[in-house]
Amino acid sequence: MFERIAEIEARYQELEDRLGEPQLARDPAKLRELTQELAALRELVSAYREWKRVSASLAENEELAGDGDAEIRELAKAELPELRTRKEGLELSLKKLLTPRDPRDQKSVVLEIRPGTGGDEAALFAADLFRMYTRYAQSRKWTVELLSLTETEGGGAKEVVANLSGVGVFGRLKYESGVHRVQRVPVTESQGRIHTSTATVAVLPEADVADIVVDEKDLRIDRFRSGGPGGQSVNTTDSAIRITHLPTGLVVQCQDEKSQHKNKAKALKVLRARLLDLEQSRLDSERAAERKGQIGTGDRSERIRTYNFPQNRVTDHRAGVTLHKLDRVMEGEIDELVDSVATHLEADALREQM
Repeated sequence: MFERIAEIEARYQELEDRLGEPQLARDPAKLRELTQELAALRELVSAYREWKRVSASLAENEELAGDGDAEIRELAKAELPELRTRKEGLELSLKKLLTPRDPRDQKSVVLEIRPGTGGDEAALFAADLFRMYTRYAQSRKWTVELLSLTETEGGGAKEVVANLSGVGVFGRLKYESGVHRVQRVPVTESQGRIHTSTATVAVLPEADVADIVVDEKDLRIDRFRSGGPGGQSVNTTDSAIRITHLPTGLVVQCQDEKSQHKNKAKALKVLRARLLDLEQSRLDSERAAERKGQIGTGDRSERIRTYNFPQNRVTDHRAGVTLHKLDRVMEGEIDELVDSVATHLEADALREQM
């Protein structure tokens, strides 16, 4: 790995030297090309140079740890743990910088939330999760478009499907997929007992038309009258759409719009995202079989996080992170959780590649 990075550093130095040549100013296209290449290498080269500096300091301190002077010896030993930790962290960073980035990270997403075990309380928790992600999206200036919502009489959600669009949405939310567990006293609980309920979250990268080609002859499209909580304003016409993808059996329906055409367009957007997710899951399974085990997948069958309301505590079980500010998390302040999980899972994935 370090031989490869040394070659990249040499190329970086060559680019810096070339950009200092006066004649390059007469060729704007070439100047722009070399400047962009230099910028693309800067973060890796900077991390490599810091790694070399820390490695040299570590080697020097290890040598001084055997010095005849007791004071020098103790000072050198005291700095060793920090230098070793710093060096290890930089090596992980370098591996990460060398790893090709997931091209899906910049995509918008289709977010799906459904209650699991727990009845009405699970439906209320599903609605709370959607509110949390909506607040988070607003804080990052993303756009939230509700694609489908099936509500319960008590204000919960049987299903929420939404499109979150903006820069780097999938990259931020891709590890949110999984089973989210809540522990709290339901509003209907007269004895004050804590109940445990769950909701499932799926974060699907939005599929471009070029990503997934859907053949009309593979679709069965049913039109029906909207109804249920939230559907009263549109249930006077057969505007709701249900699309069944015959080859896979996937079923998507949308009834939020008064226009049948708009409902169909929304349903097709969700269908494409689910088909892309199916294909990605198939590829992930093949890769997992090849390397005899898969880690950090964010699989939706996996319990990933617990929200404990009586203790104002949220714990992510993958990264082993616990925060005692659940009230702020439910208001959309989830960056600390997102960053901790991403760092943990990506570090594991890099170790797996070593």
